[in-house]
Amino acid sequence: MRTALVYHEEMTAARLLWEDPECEIERPERLTAALERLQQGGLEQRCLQLAAREASEAELGLVHSPEYVSLLRGTQALGTEELQALSGQYDAVYFHPSTFHCARLAAGAALQLVDAVLTGSAHNGLALVRPPGHHSQRAAANGFCVFNNVAIAAKHAQQKHGLQRILIVDWDVHHGQGIQYIFEDDPSVLYFSWHRYEHGCFWPYLRESDADAVGLGQGRGFTVNLPWNQDLTQQLGILRGRCRPRLSASPTSRSCCSALESIQSVRAAQAPHWTSLQQQGPAPLLDPRTCSPEGRRPPVLPGGPEFKAAEAQTSAVLRSLLDQPHLYPTPPVRTAAALTAQDAALVLPPDVLRQEGSAPQEETQAWARLHEALAEDTAFIALGKVLHLLNGILDGQVSGGIATTPAAAATLEVAIRCGLSHRAQRVLCVAAGQLDRPPDLASDGRNLWLNIRGKEAAALSTFHVSVPLPGTTGGFLSCILALVLPLAYGFQPDLVLVALGPAHGLQDPQAALLAALLRGPAGGRILVLVEQESTSQLVGVLARVLHGEAPPSLGPFSVASPEDLQALIRLRGQLEAQWKMLQVAAPS
Repeated sequence: MRTALVYHEEMTAARLLWEDPECEIERPERLTAALERLQQGGLEQRCLQLAAREASEAELGLVHSPEYVSLLRGTQALGTEELQALSGQYDAVYFHPSTFHCARLAAGAALQLVDAVLTGSAHNGLALVRPPGHHSQRAAANGFCVFNNVAIAAKHAQQKHGLQRILIVDWDVHHGQGIQYIFEDDPSVLYFSWHRYEHGCFWPYLRESDADAVGLGQGRGFTVNLPWNQDLTQQLGILRGRCRPRLSASPTSRSCCSALESIQSVRAAQAPHWTSLQQQGPAPLLDPRTCSPEGRRPPVLPGGPEFKAAEAQTSAVLRSLLDQPHLYPTPPVRTAAALTAQDAALVLPPDVLRQEGSAPQEETQAWARLHEALAEDTAFIALGKVLHLLNGILDGQVSGGIATTPAAAATLEVAIRCGLSHRAQRVLCVAAGQLDRPPDLASDGRNLWLNIRGKEAAALSTFHVSVPLPGTTGGFLSCILALVLPLAYGFQPDLVLVALGPAHGLQDPQAALLAALLRGPAGGRILVLVEQESTSQLVGVLARVLHGEAPPSLGPFSVASPEDLQALIRLRGQLEAQWKMLQVAAPS
């Protein structure tokens, strides 16, 4: 199933007709530049391309008042002076005779994308729209936004498709107060906004953009604001994949401490409403200067010199990041599967390559000498397929893959040694089940071994960590989010190996979530090895997740047991001095 791309060139028609420093950055090139970038990267032609349609006035009425829709309809017949006068009644907005048409196309694009995904025509998608929407309110334009595209799409998904719970993640330099106002008393929509705030000194200068705005009435706990109060340039670089945090990087920089302060404020404000946040681990220490009034910046006013300088700096950073080469070029094959004869009948997703090739006989024989278990015919054949798949990943021909084997422990050791001898400087191994670290594996910092379902929580060395499999969903999530992922990202691997050995104990959704989250640290270069005794259903789920599908739900949430939480906290305490990422990620 393909990714949909919704766009319409007529959304570029509206433009500013008078001088206005505050609004001049909202121009057609914002949209065309994004499309050109997709075209240059060869992404547009790989998508299911859909032309945006206009949203009907009834669909606009899902969110906006009839009077407001009528007012916007009337702008089509106004002259420049009348448009300028009307624009002046709103904050950071301009109208053009084409605004109504463009805004209906923008809202319609969002609706079209929702329909495509929910009817199965597309797996996921991107809508390139203009004007934007998240600032607009029921009866008011705001911040370049005319109709609230995302809010309309959410209401449409509920009414037409019967959805009962919707998550909206709003990642923008500005807080999307329009979406917040529309859903602040609605428990069926969880709104999460991640935005620049600067203690209220950054537009839109609203008290309700802070972390303690959690919603109203029945909607309390369904508005989540994560306000950033310091410079975000370096976080941005990490998320873009252009730079990755080094182990020597200080986790106590001013920006980092400010970010921790914000995250802790969100946790504290949301904890009364979410069981999953009511088990608080130890909080990292904060620099008190980041909380003092003296550390706060003066307001950045739109149109002023500081505003323009900040916008120019942000644009320059973005350009420099976008112009750099990708850390990991996109391989020709996204996902491949190397299966044993026992799993030959397994139905794979259409775009997952069923690998039939094998490594050369001499190479397979050389590696098979490491273990007697690999001399058996079935294990030997499986090893040849694993080596062929691993070579494809390391050579950049395959992004990630899954392989089944009757000898998981022996095959895993070969995969580690092969990876370290073939381009990979650092290999992360996450082993679940009865899989022990090879005793003669060098402890030179090039391999990090994490064992899930170990006998006890223990840091046997800086690069050898064992943790029991928690018995609850809350315990499992705490283990992954507060231990496995910080170690994985701190290690900066070139290759991730996930091995599900005998008696691994992971439920299918747990294994799928683990594999999905571990695609990130090495830019998708991941190989999952599954013991042949595992079910074909698990193999199919993992193949779909590695190819980009969402992992299945973990089921009802149950809190971590005190024993599991204390064991995790003790283990983190043993490792914090060596792993800086653990100093900024507290268990919950």
